Amino acid sequence: MDIMRPDARPQHRGVEIVHATGIDGARDARGVVVVIDVLRSFTVSAYALAGGARECLLVSTIDEALVLAQRIPDAIICAEEHGLPVPGIAISNSPTQIRAAHIQGRTLIQRSSAGTPVMGAVQSGDGMFAGSLVVASATAQACLSRRPSTVTLVASADFHEDHACALYIEAVLRGGSVDLDQLLQPLRESERYRKFMAGEWPGFAPSDIELSLAVDRFDFAMPATRHEGYIALTAVKAR
Repeated sequence: MDIMRPDARPQHRGVEIVHATGIDGARDARGVVVVIDVLRSFTVSAYALAGGARECLLVSTIDEALVLAQRIPDAIICAEEHGLPVPGIAISNSPTQIRAAHIQGRTLIQRSSAGTPVMGAVQSGDGMFAGSLVVASATAQACLSRRPSTVTLVASADFHEDHACALYIEAVLRGGSVDLDQLLQPLRESERYRKFMAGEWPGFAPSDIELSLAVDRFDFAMPATRHEGYIALTAVKAR
């Protein structure tokens, strides 16, 4: 099977599909932009919204998260620094912890090392979505519903799972398919994955992997809207 490289730029139904990575890629992104963070920011967002959170508010720093939480009654902070838990903040960047939290009707404030600052770097005014494998197909359908001329898929970091998710979303946009297991094999063979599954990464429960790789678990997309000091994510059912 032919697996497209992350820098390929095919076209389908008149839509140009561009792949990019990181903050620089987000700044240069054109058209409708999907910022992807599979492990784990935008997987956390999806589980929070599926669990009844009103919205997820993305910020770039821990200080911003703490200040924003003071303004919002019953807000919950979910944060990590360099992939590690933050002292004094009970919930790390973990879908396992989010599923166990009382989130119904509350606002989740998120800060992560990749997903939230990369989303903050997007300049395009044509629409933004937070993407992960658990909402991949719904995200692709939401992009197409806007009839874009260009969709930019931004891997928040140069990780196998983010590129795999981008290629999976691209396949849905093109009306085709990819072998996701094959795309994720480099992740599963990595030392990083071994540490995750062995419980050797603080704040990273081994169950986070299973939750994060549950492709198309949810039938909603997560459009992002920019506000003063934060970006808000909500759940919108795919049409």
